[in-house]
Amino acid sequence: MPKASVTFQDIGVTVTVPAGTRLIEVSEKVGAGITYGCREGECCTCLTRIVSGHEHLAAPSVLEDQVLKDNLAPRRHRLACQAQILGGNIVVQPA
Repeated sequence: MPKASVTFQDIGVTVTVPAGTRLIEVSEKVGAGITYGCREGECCTCLTRIVSGHEHLAAPSVLEDQVLKDNLAPRRHRLACQAQILGGNIVVQPA
């Protein structure tokens, strides 16, 4: 199974995770500062800035894309509960 490297800038931690993992799952395991509410992609509480490696995340779902637009999320921001890691190196920062 492919692996990915995820760095959380807020706590200075880098971890290796299997592809298919969602950012919020990794954040919970390492104690990063990404907060969340619904875990369903509806509340936008887990908005996270993708500093680098956005191309290593699955494309946003229709729901996530709409929630990001409705909340005027800046470019290169994703919902951590929806952002699925595909591989490569990703650097994130809680928004």
